[in-house]
Amino acid sequence: MSRFWSPFVKDLVPYVPGEQPKVENLVKLNTNENPYGPSPLVVDAIQAELNDSLRLYPAPNADALKDEIARYYGVQPSQVFVGNGSDEVLAHIFHGLFQHGKPVLFPDITYSFYPVYCGLYGIESAPQPLREDFTIDPADYRQANGGIIFPNPNAPTGVGLPLAEIEVILAANPDSVLVVDEAYVDFGGDTAISLVDRYPNLLVTQTLSKSRSLAGLRVGLAVGHADLIEALERIKNSFNSYPLDRLAIVGAVAAFKDQAWFDQTRKAVMRSRDALSAALTERGFEVLPSQANFVFARHGSRDAAELAQGLREQKVIVRHFKLPRIDQFLRITIGTEAQNAALLAALDTLL
Repeated sequence: MSRFWSPFVKDLVPYVPGEQPKVENLVKLNTNENPYGPSPLVVDAIQAELNDSLRLYPAPNADALKDEIARYYGVQPSQVFVGNGSDEVLAHIFHGLFQHGKPVLFPDITYSFYPVYCGLYGIESAPQPLREDFTIDPADYRQANGGIIFPNPNAPTGVGLPLAEIEVILAANPDSVLVVDEAYVDFGGDTAISLVDRYPNLLVTQTLSKSRSLAGLRVGLAVGHADLIEALERIKNSFNSYPLDRLAIVGAVAAFKDQAWFDQTRKAVMRSRDALSAALTERGFEVLPSQANFVFARHGSRDAAELAQGLREQKVIVRHFKLPRIDQFLRITIGTEAQNAALLAALDTLL
């Protein structure tokens, strides 16, 4: 702590990202990165952009990318916002769309950046407890609020909420913005983008980090009513007019164009997820039903922290959260077949 810090900075509790260890021959299953590389079209597009044009600023509105996203989802470009990863998009949402004076509602077990943003922007929050089976209860969101946000499927549980139940929450909150954070939706969920034209208070965020294998490129997006998007643009242009560089824009456009690669890789992840879930169940784990590229599992008789440490000693890294209600769970990213086999072999030595 420095004497030059403001009181505001002193009291911040920042988000702690997943570990990125620099260890050789590591089986890294802790940060939900896609085990398969990006589309070859992405690599080609980025390489083609590596020229003298890098001396020029990128398009501030990333119109080519917005047009491609609008085409892909069947909406208007005015309904699309893009940013430097979905975390930046979410930051602008908390800053520009959630209201002060009433609490923002989100699940008690969810993406841990939400309370960080509330602290950053001085917004009151009221976490709502998930049911015992770790599902969201729409009835909990029938109360006064300054906004609602939750991932679907949820993180770190991987459990999804049907669109019909999202509509129940929307109908009960016509005067509040509801944000559905769909970082993992492409691995088995149904996107709520299909609802945005019916609900002007709905905003859906997504990322290219997971299902499109572009975590290193940092591209996020939001889709909703044009009025909501305009608010985000006003925040963005008061903060950073060029959040996406030239490489990110052309790479993201190419990712949306290669539907075959997208389908091939995400389906491979889903098949591996189902196989890993079955294998973990055989080894005494309870595995929550996942619609994400990870599983959330706890063993019937072994301590999660001890298992995580034992796996680490065998160069297999998974995520363990030392938090109430979930301290006995491990979040395990779906890897390649070889990585999943290494995980199971390591577990067999521990169990």
